[in-house]
Amino acid sequence: MTMTMVDMHKPSLFPQIDTGLIRVIVLAGLAADITWEIWARVITPLWVGGPLEPAGLIQSVFGFQNLFLAELLHAIVGIVFYPIGYLFIARPLQRLILPQLPLVLTGAGFGVGLWIFALYIMAHLFAGLPPFLGFITLTWASLIGHVLFGIVVAYVVRAFGR
Repeated sequence: MTMTMVDMHKPSLFPQIDTGLIRVIVLAGLAADITWEIWARVITPLWVGGPLEPAGLIQSVFGFQNLFLAELLHAIVGIVFYPIGYLFIARPLQRLILPQLPLVLTGAGFGVGLWIFALYIMAHLFAGLPPFLGFITLTWASLIGHVLFGIVVAYVVRAFGR
């Protein structure tokens, strides 16, 4: 089988694993986490009367008594593991299924996936809370925060050529 020019310029489904990838993961995670924190702790309280508190969910799921440990775990997941999920799961699936999907929608879709993971899988299935917290106002604030997170990850990854 011979490669055509189109095949040679087709982006790989997965990024090359090297030290540059680690930099992209951390930069994307930091930018997205900062965006999340501004949304969760500054803007959301103006809307719903209080901040989004993912550390509280982590405490419920894992039984942590230490708030700092729960905040640290949430930060590590947001800065490292969620960008890895984007690079190795969400973006490859988008490239396979909907290769012409605009970047903003890829990022937003990734954010919706994170929101479902947080409020259905973690909050409901693991912590025993109502699915999506019963769709209260905080649920929708969380959705917006996760969508913003996903969009920021997508754009930072693109900006650094991964």
